[in-house]
Amino acid sequence: MRAAIGMPDLHPGKDAPIGAVFATDKIIYPHLVGNDIGCGMSLWQTELPASNLKLDKWTKRLTGLEGAWEGDSSQFLHDLGLELTAFDQTLGTIGGGNHFAELQRLHKVFDQAGAKATGLDGQTLLLLVHSGSRGLGDHILREHQARHGNGGLEAGTACATAYLAAHNHAVEWAQANRKLIAARFLTALGSRATQLIDVCHNSVEAGIVASVPCWLHRKGAAPSDQGPVIIPGSRGALSYLVVADGDQGTSLSTVAHGAGRKWKRSECRGRLEKRFTKESLLRTEYGSRVICEDKDLLFEEAPQAYKNVDIVVSDLVDAGLIKVLATSAPLITYKARSKGVAK
Repeated sequence: MRAAIGMPDLHPGKDAPIGAVFATDKIIYPHLVGNDIGCGMSLWQTELPASNLKLDKWTKRLTGLEGAWEGDSSQFLHDLGLELTAFDQTLGTIGGGNHFAELQRLHKVFDQAGAKATGLDGQTLLLLVHSGSRGLGDHILREHQARHGNGGLEAGTACATAYLAAHNHAVEWAQANRKLIAARFLTALGSRATQLIDVCHNSVEAGIVASVPCWLHRKGAAPSDQGPVIIPGSRGALSYLVVADGDQGTSLSTVAHGAGRKWKRSECRGRLEKRFTKESLLRTEYGSRVICEDKDLLFEEAPQAYKNVDIVVSDLVDAGLIKVLATSAPLITYKARSKGVAK
């Protein structure tokens, strides 16, 4: 291990912390990537006019995104050049935990040129999708741990080569998943969209650290050297569109991937149930709607369970690592329509 760096959204995770990047020399550690290989954020510019919001109508139309897609997933993957897997029935589904699909409006632009170069258009709404490789990534990690535990793999060996091949496929599958989630969401609203950003925050890739070839493991951390990055807060907070600024060597070319959890999931309902009703958590201070019919998940993902994303981003700005281009505010956050189907 040559370096381990935590981001401002750092918080505990299974086997390894979330919100961190690890640089190793010659050794690959799959558990530092985690089980949701390829998880990331994609940002889309829709054709829905920002001046004509129909939140109640749209909220009613948005159903079934936790259920299997009725289309031909085999053909969809084939068209993208991807091999079929045993997990393709979950393609186009958001998943549980902190995953979501969120309709947003542009809130404030701080850098007009940068925002324009990214493709932002304040006249139409945005769609942010956060999801990963569903059961595929978990299967890959479990297979590794069944043979090696949390042990590492020496780069260049047959085991490491096989893991990287499976990992890379899962990353591409996760990208396809986000693309299909966006398509399903937009079809429900009768719109189309252009993808502006797709950034993976759970992965391992070759890199250079202090002139030495290394393997960069990111778990809940986004690369800053691959273009703009979207850093969302909770469902009741702004999302930040940022770009790298200054010397990225001190952060291993990495920035935060979100606000980061403040409370454990097991603590949330006990902390919040006496203060908030289920109905009150279905609206946010921005007036946005929350679609979440799983009561446990509704409390686990409440805005109060997360750190303040404004502080997370300002920490990165103060460290000289990023420049903020724009912020966007939530309108409709889709989590799950029915309990037990989004796991």
